[in-house]
Amino acid sequence: MVRVLGIETSCDETAAAIVVDGRTIESNVVYSQDDVHRQTGGVVPETASRLHLRTIVPVLERALGEAGRDWGDLDAIAVTNGPGLAGSLLVGLNTAKAMAFARDVPFLGVNHLEGHVYANWLVEGVEPRFPLVALIVSGGHTDLVVMHGHGEYRRLGRTLDDAAGEAFDKAARMLQLGYPGGPAIQRAAVGADPTRYELPRAWLKGTRDFSFSGLKTAMLRTVRQAGDAIDPADLAASFQEAIVDVLATKTIEAARDHGATSIALAGGVAANTALRARMEKLADLPVLIPPVRLCTDNAAMIAAAGHFRYEAGERSALDLDIFPVLPIA
Repeated sequence: MVRVLGIETSCDETAAAIVVDGRTIESNVVYSQDDVHRQTGGVVPETASRLHLRTIVPVLERALGEAGRDWGDLDAIAVTNGPGLAGSLLVGLNTAKAMAFARDVPFLGVNHLEGHVYANWLVEGVEPRFPLVALIVSGGHTDLVVMHGHGEYRRLGRTLDDAAGEAFDKAARMLQLGYPGGPAIQRAAVGADPTRYELPRAWLKGTRDFSFSGLKTAMLRTVRQAGDAIDPADLAASFQEAIVDVLATKTIEAARDHGATSIALAGGVAANTALRARMEKLADLPVLIPPVRLCTDNAAMIAAAGHFRYEAGERSALDLDIFPVLPIA
């Protein structure tokens, strides 16, 4: 039995979790800064890092308390060291280093994107099998990878400009729906007509890459041209449909081309109900989808990813640095 403490502070959630054998969650504590950043319509990096400093110790203590564990029960510490906001990453990494040094416990730096993929290993009764194609889609990232084994990734495609989650945030702001944008667009789109407004899809034929900047520009143009006659619900639904259409189609095609046994969704946008439903409807192979609480940033996914690296004999040195830009492959 291997018990790993995970720490996640890549953006605006301060999180700590304890996971056993990379599969069983004993505790998973997340302190969200949404209420603070909602006032500015987006994450302010300096504010985020200062809030991490205030909350990291209470969050760690609560994670240990909820699991009924002490420091001596830990076999390893896993922490996000990239990608993400530099100030935020530093809080989590330096905290992990201090604990690892003081307690003489091995620690491992984990790629935040890899962590999102490993949220699928935390679903009870699900045993992901290789090869699998994973769609990692969040506020800052949209990546498509094929995974042939633990820690073995080949990136098939990525966003060339805006990430899908960022596009959702900008669209929600245009429609004055609030922050964060993804959930706001989803709520507005319920029961609305996704075909009323014709919005473009950037298929980028011949590649598995994504692009959402053109869609965002078309959205802005539509809002300005329609003026007071705009129907926010129908436009939100049309915008959501344009993103879901491209994400689902490209992911399913990639899975077929690479002989995948399953498709894994990962990242905050994987919580979108329209995307989840479209994947399950169109795919002719199993689609792995974590529960919503494991799609958004959390530390259990970092602990799970760290577990498999620990089992492979990997360890990080105490001079490990942060990498605000860190591709998964």
